[in-house]
Order: sequence, then structure tokens, then C-alpha cells
Amino acid sequence: MRETSDPVSAPAGSAPDFSGWSCPLPLRDHPRVVMGHGGGGALSAELVQHVFAPAFGGPVLAGLGDSAAVTLGGARIAFSTDSFVVRPLFFPGGCIGDLAVNGTVNDLAMSGARAAYLSCGFILEEGVETAVVARVAQALGAAARLAGVEVVTGDTKVVEAGRGDGIYLNTAGIGLIPAGVDIRPQRAVPGDVVIVSGDLGVHGVAVMSVREGLEFGVEIESDCAALGGLVETMLAVTPGLHVLRDPTRGGLGAALNEIAVAAGVGVVIQERSVPVPAPVANACAILGLDPLYVANEGKLVAFVPREHADAVLDAMRAHPLGARSAVIGECVAEHAGMVVARTGLGGTRVVDLPVGEQLPRIC
Repeated sequence: MRETSDPVSAPAGSAPDFSGWSCPLPLRDHPRVVMGHGGGGALSAELVQHVFAPAFGGPVLAGLGDSAAVTLGGARIAFSTDSFVVRPLFFPGGCIGDLAVNGTVNDLAMSGARAAYLSCGFILEEGVETAVVARVAQALGAAARLAGVEVVTGDTKVVEAGRGDGIYLNTAGIGLIPAGVDIRPQRAVPGDVVIVSGDLGVHGVAVMSVREGLEFGVEIESDCAALGGLVETMLAVTPGLHVLRDPTRGGLGAALNEIAVAAGVGVVIQERSVPVPAPVANACAILGLDPLYVANEGKLVAFVPREHADAVLDAMRAHPLGARSAVIGECVAEHAGMVVARTGLGGTRVVDLPVGEQLPRIC
């Protein structure tokens, strides 16, 4: 986006000046929040860039990673927070409770950190059944124990009937970053090999199929999982991994674009190498969706120095959560800030940052 005036130069307490902004769908065209602002695409980026970042400031926030790496008492700590508003609360392969734990643990893991502690806030709608709350809480606790983290603090709020959607969750997590590990989007360099840890689009299609009552001939279960163990396996090969990202909202397409822009590099992927299972591909074809933009909750994308790529890939494939890992492309010096896919027909297409989200309310 190009800016011709500074929207944060207005006096404190006054509204930002949007008059100088220029982009395909600028905030000045959206005086009210729309669903796309929460989709992890271009509208989300605008909201962060022009509303939140100027208001909060600070060099750590400017990194815009999945988690923030900070130093406290001589230790390097990863810190992350996330909110979960998935609908329905329960879906094949998980529920909002599992999602809250795994999503936050994975954000920490994308900094190379081993998650240690979580907080959890329950926002409950008046009238939701206590048994449903208990079921979600039990699932959340079980997921935390499986991931090796402890829920140590929390909060509960209740809103009036009709002002919520049963249950919303907020979690925050902290973990320690091992010495010698520096994983962040800005570290991608030309020559890096791009690896994904398995089949893409599974979570988004699983949630949508239940919500919309769709059947595709086979039940698709969410890939919701905590990736801390997989990342530890990768770091055991080399602590020099450049970038890790979990392609949740906006899917792989959004994640690759964010990395390309942050590092000022180009990314080329081979479309046929991207692992998309047949049920997901069929569902996307029927519904007119692009699997590259469908959310995942148990997969990661890694930018690995070329000299370590084969060893890292072998280690990933030896782990249960990385058995279908695949090399899908590379980082290049050309077309900085842009992601290009080479199609099976020999052509190329630009993989843009999505404007909003194809499937809202999936996390």
C-alpha cells in the first residue's frame, strides 16, 4: 500500500485521516468493520498497519510474527495471544477448546519456542448450557496436557443472550526460545527451500462441511494439532531455520505473501507439489475455493537454508505430524514481495494476498 499522508499525525483522540491512502480496498471505503477485517488477508493487514500498530507502537510489535520474541531477565521468551470464535463449537477432529490450545502453542513454536504456560479467558453467552462449557473446558485441559503446557491463569465473562455466539475463547502463551535460534519472517533469503508439513486446507473444509451441512462422500477431520514436537525435531537438525509459519487464516497463500513482503524476497512454488488431499480438492472445486487460501490448524510452512533442506525434510517425515511433508518451492531474488505459482500446464500465476477470508469463523 502507498501512503501519501500520515494517518497517525492527527491530534490524540481524533480520528485517523484516511484521505491519503491508496489501495484496492482501503479502510476509507469501509467506515465500519466487515468480516474480511478478521480474515488474515489484505483488509486485516490494513487494520493492523493503520489502526493498531500506530496506536501501540514499538519495534517488537513491528515484527508482526506469529509470536513476539522478547528478552526478560536474560532469557529469550516468546509471547503470543489469540482469540477463537469458531462456529460451530464442535467439528470433526476437535472443538474450540482444542483449537485454543493448539493455536497458541503453534504460534509460540513458530518462533522456535517450547511453550510452557497459557492463560485462558472464557466469554460466555447467557443461556449456553453448562454441560457445553464443561465439555469445552475438558477438551481444552486435555489438549494442554497433550501439548505439555499448563493453564495457569484465566478469566470468565458473561454477555447477554443474543450478544455472543455461545462461547468465545482467548488464550495467551509464553515459552522459552533456545539459544542460537532466530526464526522470523525477515530472515528469508534467496535460495531458501520452502517446505510444508503436510496436507493443506483440511481444517477449513472440515469446519465448513459441518457448519453448512455439506457432504463430500467422506468425512474430513480437522488437522488441529500442537506442532511443538515437530519444530523441536526440525531444530535438532539445525537451529538455523530461517522462517516458520502456521498458515491459519488466509491459508498458505497469505502466509507466503506475508513472508515475502517482510523479507523483501520473491517466492516461487510448484503448484503440483503442494499437498492437497483429494477430498479437500474436490470440495474446493465444487465450492469455487482455492485450497491455497483455506485455513489450516496443524500444519506449518518452513523456509530452510538449502544446505539443510534434505535433512530437515527427512526429520519432518519421520515425525507423525510431518509424515506428508513436501518441498513446494524456493525463495528467489526476483519479484521481491511477490509469490508466484508455476502451474501444471507450464504457466505461472500470481498468488496474491487475499482481501479477506474465503471461509470466515473457522478459528
